[in-house]
Amino acid sequence: MGEWQNSWKTIIGKLQTVSDPAHEQRLLEALGQPEAPTVLGFVNAHAMNLVAGNADYCQSLASADVLLRDGAGMAILYRRLGLTPGLNMNGTDFIPKLLAAFKGRRVAFWGTQEPFLSRAVACSEARFGVLPVSVHDGFAEMATYLELARVTQPELIVLGMGMPKQEAVAARLAASGRACLIVCGGAILDFLGGKVSRAPQWLRRLGGEWVYRLLREPRRLFMRYVVGNPLFLLRTLLCTKAMTLGARNTPRRI
Repeated sequence: MGEWQNSWKTIIGKLQTVSDPAHEQRLLEALGQPEAPTVLGFVNAHAMNLVAGNADYCQSLASADVLLRDGAGMAILYRRLGLTPGLNMNGTDFIPKLLAAFKGRRVAFWGTQEPFLSRAVACSEARFGVLPVSVHDGFAEMATYLELARVTQPELIVLGMGMPKQEAVAARLAASGRACLIVCGGAILDFLGGKVSRAPQWLRRLGGEWVYRLLREPRRLFMRYVVGNPLFLLRTLLCTKAMTLGARNTPRRI
Protein backbone atom coordinates (compact mmCIF):
# COMPACT_ATOMS: atom_id res chain seq x y z
CA MET A 1 0.00 0.00 0.00
CA GLY A 2 1.01 3.60 -0.59
CA GLU A 3 1.25 6.21 2.15
CA TRP A 4 -2.20 7.70 1.54
CA GLN A 5 -3.74 4.23 1.46
CA ASN A 6 -2.22 3.46 4.85
CA SER A 7 -3.69 6.73 6.12
CA TRP A 8 -7.11 5.71 4.83
CA LYS A 9 -6.74 2.30 6.47
CA THR A 10 -5.95 4.00 9.79
CA ILE A 11 -9.11 6.13 9.67
CA ILE A 12 -11.31 3.27 8.45
CA GLY A 13 -10.08 1.21 11.38
CA LYS A 14 -11.11 3.96 13.81
CA LEU A 15 -14.61 4.54 12.42
CA GLN A 16 -17.63 3.36 14.41
CA THR A 17 -20.92 2.47 12.79
CA VAL A 18 -24.29 3.09 14.41
CA SER A 19 -26.66 0.28 13.56
CA ASP A 20 -30.09 1.65 14.52
CA PRO A 21 -31.86 4.42 16.50
CA ALA A 22 -31.50 2.50 19.76
CA HIS A 23 -27.74 2.32 19.22
CA GLU A 24 -27.72 6.05 18.46
CA GLN A 25 -29.52 6.75 21.74
CA ARG A 26 -26.96 4.73 23.70
CA LEU A 27 -24.20 6.70 22.02
CA LEU A 28 -25.89 9.98 22.94
CA GLU A 29 -26.16 8.91 26.56
CA ALA A 30 -22.50 7.88 26.69
CA LEU A 31 -21.28 11.08 25.07
CA GLY A 32 -23.45 13.10 27.43
CA GLN A 33 -21.49 11.85 30.45
CA PRO A 34 -17.81 12.07 29.51
CA GLU A 35 -15.49 10.87 32.26
CA ALA A 36 -12.40 12.12 30.43
CA PRO A 37 -11.64 14.50 27.55
CA THR A 38 -13.62 12.99 24.67
CA VAL A 39 -13.35 14.08 21.04
CA LEU A 40 -16.16 13.35 18.59
CA GLY A 41 -15.44 13.67 14.87
CA PHE A 42 -17.28 13.03 11.64
CA VAL A 43 -15.67 11.52 8.56
CA ASN A 44 -17.02 12.27 5.09
CA ALA A 45 -15.54 12.11 1.60
CA HIS A 46 -13.91 15.52 1.98
CA ALA A 47 -12.23 14.40 5.20
CA MET A 48 -10.85 11.31 3.49
CA ASN A 49 -9.45 13.43 0.66
CA LEU A 50 -7.71 15.63 3.24
CA VAL A 51 -6.39 12.53 5.03
CA ALA A 52 -4.79 11.38 1.78
CA GLY A 53 -2.70 14.54 1.46
CA ASN A 54 -2.18 15.78 5.01
CA ALA A 55 -0.37 13.57 7.50
CA ASP A 56 -0.88 16.00 10.39
CA TYR A 57 -4.62 16.06 9.77
CA CYS A 58 -4.72 12.27 9.61
CA GLN A 59 -2.97 12.12 12.99
CA SER A 60 -5.36 14.64 14.56
CA LEU A 61 -8.42 12.89 13.16
CA ALA A 62 -7.19 9.44 14.20
CA SER A 63 -6.66 10.69 17.77
CA ALA A 64 -10.42 11.33 18.19
CA ASP A 65 -12.18 9.03 20.62
CA VAL A 66 -15.29 8.56 18.46
CA LEU A 67 -15.37 8.85 14.66
CA LEU A 68 -18.67 8.49 12.83
CA ARG A 69 -19.44 7.88 9.15
CA ASP A 70 -20.95 10.86 7.39
CA GLY A 71 -22.37 10.88 3.87
CA ALA A 72 -23.21 8.73 0.86
CA GLY A 73 -19.59 8.60 -0.27
CA MET A 74 -18.52 6.86 2.91
CA ALA A 75 -21.39 4.40 2.53
CA ILE A 76 -19.99 3.51 -0.90
CA LEU A 77 -16.56 2.96 0.65
CA TYR A 78 -18.02 0.73 3.34
CA ARG A 79 -19.89 -1.40 0.83
CA ARG A 80 -16.80 -1.75 -1.36
CA LEU A 81 -15.05 -3.14 1.72
CA GLY A 82 -17.90 -5.57 2.36
CA LEU A 83 -18.96 -3.69 5.49
CA THR A 84 -22.39 -2.54 6.63
CA PRO A 85 -22.40 1.28 6.70
CA GLY A 86 -25.09 1.66 9.36
CA LEU A 87 -26.93 4.93 9.87
CA ASN A 88 -25.72 8.10 8.19
CA MET A 89 -24.34 10.00 11.18
CA ASN A 90 -23.88 13.49 9.79
CA GLY A 91 -23.07 16.17 12.31
CA THR A 92 -25.79 18.54 11.13
CA ASP A 93 -28.40 16.09 12.42
CA PHE A 94 -26.53 14.54 15.33
CA ILE A 95 -25.04 17.61 17.02
CA PRO A 96 -28.44 19.21 17.77
CA LYS A 97 -29.35 15.97 19.56
CA LEU A 98 -26.16 16.31 21.60
CA LEU A 99 -27.00 19.91 22.44
CA ALA A 100 -30.40 18.75 23.70
CA ALA A 101 -28.63 16.17 25.87
CA PHE A 102 -26.61 19.00 27.46
CA LYS A 103 -29.64 21.04 28.49
CA GLY A 104 -28.83 23.30 31.45
CA ARG A 105 -25.11 22.64 31.14
CA ARG A 106 -22.07 24.73 30.23
CA VAL A 107 -21.31 24.92 26.50
CA ALA A 108 -18.63 26.73 24.50
CA PHE A 109 -19.26 27.75 20.89
CA TRP A 110 -16.10 28.42 18.89
CA GLY A 111 -16.27 28.89 15.15
CA THR A 112 -17.67 30.68 12.11
CA GLN A 113 -18.00 34.51 12.30
CA GLU A 114 -20.49 37.19 13.20
CA PRO A 115 -23.40 37.66 12.90
CA PHE A 116 -23.90 33.94 12.39
CA LEU A 117 -22.06 32.92 15.56
CA SER A 118 -24.32 34.99 17.82
CA ARG A 119 -27.38 33.74 16.00
CA ALA A 120 -26.23 30.13 16.42
CA VAL A 121 -25.72 30.67 20.16
CA ALA A 122 -29.13 32.33 20.56
CA CYS A 123 -30.75 29.48 18.62
CA SER A 124 -29.03 26.90 20.83
CA GLU A 125 -30.14 28.66 24.00
CA ALA A 126 -33.74 28.86 22.82
CA ARG A 127 -34.04 25.37 21.30
CA PHE A 128 -31.87 23.28 23.60
CA GLY A 129 -31.66 25.19 26.89
CA VAL A 130 -27.86 25.12 27.08
CA LEU A 131 -25.80 27.67 29.04
CA PRO A 132 -23.24 29.37 26.76
CA VAL A 133 -20.11 30.16 28.77
CA SER A 134 -17.75 31.00 25.92
CA VAL A 135 -18.37 32.37 22.42
CA HIS A 136 -15.55 33.04 19.96
CA ASP A 137 -15.04 33.07 16.21
CA GLY A 138 -13.05 30.34 14.48
CA PHE A 139 -10.05 32.40 13.39
CA ALA A 140 -8.02 32.72 16.59
CA GLU A 141 -4.69 31.10 17.40
CA MET A 142 -4.57 27.76 19.21
CA ALA A 143 -3.53 29.36 22.50
CA THR A 144 -6.72 31.41 22.60
CA TYR A 145 -8.96 28.36 22.66
CA LEU A 146 -6.79 26.55 25.19
CA GLU A 147 -6.99 29.54 27.53
CA LEU A 148 -10.77 29.89 27.04
CA ALA A 149 -11.22 26.24 27.95
CA ARG A 150 -9.09 26.65 31.07
CA VAL A 151 -10.93 29.75 32.27
CA THR A 152 -14.55 28.88 31.40
CA GLN A 153 -14.43 25.07 31.90
CA PRO A 154 -17.27 24.09 29.55
CA GLU A 155 -18.79 20.63 29.68
CA LEU A 156 -19.34 20.64 25.91
CA ILE A 157 -17.23 22.43 23.29
CA VAL A 158 -18.70 22.83 19.80
CA LEU A 159 -16.05 23.61 17.20
CA GLY A 160 -17.30 25.07 13.94
CA MET A 161 -13.98 25.94 12.31
CA GLY A 162 -13.97 23.48 9.43
CA MET A 163 -11.37 20.90 8.54
CA PRO A 164 -8.48 20.57 9.27
CA LYS A 165 -8.23 23.30 11.95
CA GLN A 166 -11.00 22.05 14.24
CA GLU A 167 -9.48 18.56 14.50
CA ALA A 168 -6.09 20.04 15.44
CA VAL A 169 -7.73 22.26 18.09
CA ALA A 170 -9.74 19.30 19.42
CA ALA A 171 -6.62 17.16 19.79
CA ARG A 172 -4.85 19.90 21.79
CA LEU A 173 -7.89 20.51 23.98
CA ALA A 174 -8.14 16.79 24.72
CA ALA A 175 -4.52 16.76 25.81
CA SER A 176 -5.38 19.25 28.57
CA GLY A 177 -6.87 16.37 30.56
CA ARG A 178 -10.14 17.94 31.79
CA ALA A 179 -13.32 15.89 31.31
CA CYS A 180 -15.55 17.38 28.62
CA LEU A 181 -16.97 16.51 25.21
CA ILE A 182 -15.29 18.23 22.26
CA VAL A 183 -17.23 18.09 19.00
CA CYS A 184 -15.73 18.75 15.58
CA GLY A 185 -18.83 20.31 14.07
CA GLY A 186 -17.80 21.64 10.65
CA ALA A 187 -20.55 23.93 9.39
CA ILE A 188 -22.94 23.27 12.30
CA LEU A 189 -22.75 26.85 13.60
CA ASP A 190 -23.43 28.18 10.11
CA PHE A 191 -26.52 25.97 9.93
CA LEU A 192 -27.75 26.99 13.39
CA GLY A 193 -26.95 30.64 12.66
CA GLY A 194 -28.85 30.70 9.38
CA LYS A 195 -25.88 31.25 7.09
CA VAL A 196 -26.41 27.87 5.40
CA SER A 197 -29.79 26.25 4.82
CA ARG A 198 -30.58 22.53 4.77
CA ALA A 199 -31.61 20.64 1.67
CA PRO A 200 -35.20 19.38 1.47
CA GLN A 201 -35.78 16.20 3.49
CA TRP A 202 -36.39 14.07 0.39
CA LEU A 203 -33.01 15.08 -1.05
CA ARG A 204 -31.27 14.33 2.25
CA ARG A 205 -32.81 10.85 2.28
CA LEU A 206 -31.32 10.25 -1.17
CA GLY A 207 -27.87 11.33 0.04
CA GLY A 208 -27.89 14.38 -2.22
CA GLU A 209 -27.52 17.25 0.24
CA TRP A 210 -24.09 17.96 -1.25
CA VAL A 211 -25.78 18.82 -4.57
CA TYR A 212 -27.99 21.37 -2.82
CA ARG A 213 -25.02 22.92 -1.05
CA LEU A 214 -23.02 23.08 -4.28
CA LEU A 215 -25.85 24.89 -6.04
CA ARG A 216 -26.08 27.39 -3.17
CA GLU A 217 -22.31 27.97 -2.87
CA PRO A 218 -20.74 26.94 -6.20
CA ARG A 219 -17.56 29.00 -5.93
CA ARG A 220 -16.64 27.91 -2.41
CA LEU A 221 -17.58 24.25 -2.80
CA PHE A 222 -16.50 23.59 -6.41
CA MET A 223 -13.18 21.97 -5.46
CA ARG A 224 -14.69 20.01 -2.59
CA TYR A 225 -17.49 18.43 -4.60
CA VAL A 226 -16.93 18.71 -8.37
CA VAL A 227 -13.25 17.82 -8.10
CA GLY A 228 -13.21 16.12 -4.72
CA ASN A 229 -16.05 13.63 -5.13
CA PRO A 230 -14.66 11.95 -8.29
CA LEU A 231 -11.22 11.92 -6.66
CA PHE A 232 -12.68 10.26 -3.57
CA LEU A 233 -14.39 7.60 -5.71
CA LEU A 234 -11.14 6.91 -7.58
CA ARG A 235 -9.27 6.58 -4.32
CA THR A 236 -12.03 4.31 -3.02
CA LEU A 237 -11.49 1.95 -5.95
CA LEU A 238 -7.71 1.98 -5.50
CA CYS A 239 -7.81 1.60 -1.74
CA THR A 240 -10.35 -1.19 -1.62
CA LYS A 241 -8.48 -3.05 -4.36
CA ALA A 242 -5.22 -2.74 -2.43
CA MET A 243 -6.84 -3.85 0.82
CA THR A 244 -8.46 -6.83 -0.91
CA LEU A 245 -5.15 -7.86 -2.48
CA GLY A 246 -3.42 -7.43 0.86
CA ALA A 247 -5.94 -9.70 2.55
CA ARG A 248 -5.47 -12.35 -0.15
CA ASN A 249 -1.70 -12.24 0.26
CA THR A 250 -1.78 -12.47 4.07
CA PRO A 251 -0.55 -15.93 5.17
CA ARG A 252 -3.31 -18.02 6.71
CA ARG A 253 -2.82 -19.24 10.25
CA ILE A 254 -3.05 -22.98 10.70
